[in-house]
Amino acid sequence: MSKAFVKESAGDDEEEFEAPAIPVGAKNYMTTGGYWRLRRELSHLVNVARPEVVRTVSWAASNGDRSENGDYIYGKRRLREIDRRIRFLTKRLESAEVVDPAARGATDQVFFGAHVEYETSDGSRNAVTIVGVDEVDPARRRVSWISPIARALLKAREGDTVQFRTPAGIETIEILSVRYSSEDSDDESSA
Repeated sequence: MSKAFVKESAGDDEEEFEAPAIPVGAKNYMTTGGYWRLRRELSHLVNVARPEVVRTVSWAASNGDRSENGDYIYGKRRLREIDRRIRFLTKRLESAEVVDPAARGATDQVFFGAHVEYETSDGSRNAVTIVGVDEVDPARRRVSWISPIARALLKAREGDTVQFRTPAGIETIEILSVRYSSEDSDDESSA
């Protein structure tokens, strides 16, 4: 029997895209910029990437024997990946609770979307921005609101000292500054 009539291996290709977990009963908070980044990605997948792969798979299928046709096999696999990502993004965007950090106004208390500068007990200074689970970017110091450091910082104020658990033990940090900005506001206009 030809492979064209046999379902391909169900291995890891059939697994749903693994997303960061949102605590049960919690909302899927997202900054305005993060929301528009996900919307752009979804739009690109639906309007550009998927049609391009469909054209490639269609062309490869017209070449005859599909069992040894790399373009067809890879294209079908890529199409499944794109479809999984589209389903994931659609679900995440439907459940998103968009919060504009800039709308918070002047406050020294830490809430979702805050950019917090702090000093550790050894004297080193760091900064993090508290964002949604789908917006985490360690390189840009963006941490999820459910991360240990964010949970310790939430509702604290400038000048407060808080503790949180790290793999090395309990860490004590002092909050130096809290600010809210719309650094991602330009993401809306390009959507």
